[in-house]
Amino acid sequence: MQPWIWILLIVVALIVGVALGFFIARKYMMTYLKKNPPINEQMLRVMMMQMGMKPSQKKINQMMKAMNNQQMK
Repeated sequence: MQPWIWILLIVVALIVGVALGFFIARKYMMTYLKKNPPINEQMLRVMMMQMGMKPSQKKINQMMKAMNNQQMK
């Protein structure tokens, strides 16, 4: 085979590998974050208390729903 064909095959394989790696990593991170959300109700309650607010369950539920809606976008 000619040398330029080898170079072309190497470049194409590299591009395919990078694209495939990106999508696999993206899928892995999305499932990881879905299983282990970065914030939960207890964390929210502690943050509100640190800011001097008295957290009601209704307010916490509203904030969790807003964060979940934002995450789905």
